[in-house]
Amino acid sequence: MDLDLTLILTIAVIVAAVILFFYLVPVRLFIAAWSSGAKVGIFDLIAMRLRRVPPAAIVNGRISAIKAGIDLKTSDLEAHFLAGGNVSRVVAALISANRAALDLSFLRAAAIDLAGRDVLSAVQMSVNPKVIETPRVSAMAKDGIQLLAISRITVRTNLEKLVGGAGEDTIIARVGEGIVTTIGSSTDHKAVLENPDKISKTVLNKGLDVGTAFEILSVDIADVDVGENIGAKLQAEQAEADKRVAQARAEGRRAMAVAQEQEMRALLEEMRAKLVEAEAQVPKALAEALRSGNMGFMDYYQYRNIVADTDMRSSFAQPGKEPEKGGERKP
Repeated sequence: MDLDLTLILTIAVIVAAVILFFYLVPVRLFIAAWSSGAKVGIFDLIAMRLRRVPPAAIVNGRISAIKAGIDLKTSDLEAHFLAGGNVSRVVAALISANRAALDLSFLRAAAIDLAGRDVLSAVQMSVNPKVIETPRVSAMAKDGIQLLAISRITVRTNLEKLVGGAGEDTIIARVGEGIVTTIGSSTDHKAVLENPDKISKTVLNKGLDVGTAFEILSVDIADVDVGENIGAKLQAEQAEADKRVAQARAEGRRAMAVAQEQEMRALLEEMRAKLVEAEAQVPKALAEALRSGNMGFMDYYQYRNIVADTDMRSSFAQPGKEPEKGGERKP
């Protein structure tokens, strides 16, 4: 009974050891690497397991690179994987770049991949340039006519500036700015319609790809349409604004004139009131002068003659006005 139990435990230990061995040592990958000329040591495979690095990704990537004539070390591939990179896409990008005779090292490819860019797509774009179509750009020539232009930009990836370089949005913005500048400097919109390639040449000569991750190969104007007569519209709006300003100023002057007229009327009414008040004091002064003996009856009649003469002269100046009663002139 004890012998059977010992045999069972021995078999279990042997089976566990075999399973652990085949887990730690991927024999199939070891054989595939050696048969492909991309030799990987047993202890390297065991170390990958212990470092939680999938041996299949590293070994298959090394095999593909060696077959393409690129010597990659397993340590470099492991380091890139542990840094969070995509080993398979980096290896595929290196193979594509090698076939296209592009100067791309493993360190640069790894840096591009770790920067969050698709290194394989970048290499493919270097081989097969990409066409970027800008949205409709609106610009106005010096004659006031609006032009609407659409351009197609042919670019390829600049692998040396892919890390830290500006993207497609910057290219589109710079080309749009160049289109606006070129159209805006044109004296006549007809010249732009006759020679749209002038825009392409001007924009291309500005070096708009500086500091970007792309190299501009060509800028082609796909379509140019005539928009509104913005110059005439602006002139009409300016004339309307000037009209409103003039009306406001005239209204201000009119209000000031009305205020001055009302002020003069108030002043005139005040003067008339004072005159009436003063005239009302005249009879009292005459009566007082007569009572006090400061004026005789002859002086009074002379005063009445002067008043009658004044009224007569006033009637001559204002036809239809009757002289004041009691103002007969005494000889």
